Amino acid sequence: MQYTHEHREIQNTLKRFIEAEINPHVDEWEAAEIFPAHEVFKKMGNLGLLGLTKPEAYGGAGLDYSYSLAMAEALGHIDCGGIPMAIGVQTDMATPALARFGSDELRAQFLAPAIAGDMVGCIGVSEPSAGSDVAGIKTVARKDGDDYVISGSKMWITNSLQADWMCMLVNTGEGPVHKNKSLVMVPMRENGKLLPGIEVGKKIKKIGMNSSDTGLIYFDNVRVPQRYRIGAEGQGFIYQMQQFQEERLWCAASTLQSLSNCIQWTVDWAQERKLFGSTLADQQWVQFKLAELKADVECLRALTYQACEHYVAGEDVTEWATMAKLKAGRLNRTVPDTCLQFWGGMGFTWENKVSRMYRDGRLASIGGGADEVMLGILSKIMGIAKRPQK
Repeated sequence: MQYTHEHREIQNTLKRFIEAEINPHVDEWEAAEIFPAHEVFKKMGNLGLLGLTKPEAYGGAGLDYSYSLAMAEALGHIDCGGIPMAIGVQTDMATPALARFGSDELRAQFLAPAIAGDMVGCIGVSEPSAGSDVAGIKTVARKDGDDYVISGSKMWITNSLQADWMCMLVNTGEGPVHKNKSLVMVPMRENGKLLPGIEVGKKIKKIGMNSSDTGLIYFDNVRVPQRYRIGAEGQGFIYQMQQFQEERLWCAASTLQSLSNCIQWTVDWAQERKLFGSTLADQQWVQFKLAELKADVECLRALTYQACEHYVAGEDVTEWATMAKLKAGRLNRTVPDTCLQFWGGMGFTWENKVSRMYRDGRLASIGGGADEVMLGILSKIMGIAKRPQK
């Protein structure tokens, strides 16, 4: 896959926006452990950046997925991991199924404002007792007349302390765990206030991704019209697995620029750092290790671009996206860790950008499906692990 002039122009627009509207405030937002999502998203919506792949009828640009990949990569210019992740939730995690399977009413009510930046969305899959084990969720939506009445909880939910709506995976029936779930659009706030029955249990304090607000949310008999269900009842698990393809491709692409930056920051530092009569960069071990890290990142780039090509061609890319997500998670751990070592004591300071990447990057092997889940998926595809009996 090769980026065109149009891809590069979108990346340049986004980079200018980041330099003017985001990076000057990152330290402040990191300290506050939240960023003004409505304000930032509205500015991005005005630039047409929140709906690159979404239907034009709802304010999107109608472009293929390679443009979303290009945007994810450019978000790596942001000086932290939390804000890119929050943006990715809006564009590539909470909205793909809504755009693809949602009714015209749902898309007008939830997707169009999300594309415009007038509403902040979140994706509600994980729970206190079910993270990577998606089939194990316990939240229930029982039918009452024309409504669903939802009770349960969702945890590790990015954007949830500011979100206007949640695309929630919930049990809507009995039977096999892969066939009893639906995706339901759940309004969460009106005029900034939580709707009745919805409670923020707590704001989760994390070791990284600090500027991204993450919540534990309780739902106590929350009434939602059944027409707010996305697509067919009982198809939610399948829809979410399809949604994961875009999420995992986005995760891989979003690491490419930031990993490259981390290596380049370290090269610049090593060339300046004096020790033992020369510079750190004069040490062959340092040269070789940084060169190897760069080669690893470029291998990830090739894998991610190839996965995107298959996806744009309409293929099922579960295997490709899983491999890219796995390798991105691993490199998001090893690259900052190795670079931090070369920074010595300066790398162990809180303000250092490499140390922030070290803290933020650890999530990549957990969120969106842990490394072990990725390996399990690949083992099944390869035919070396048994598939569960139906």
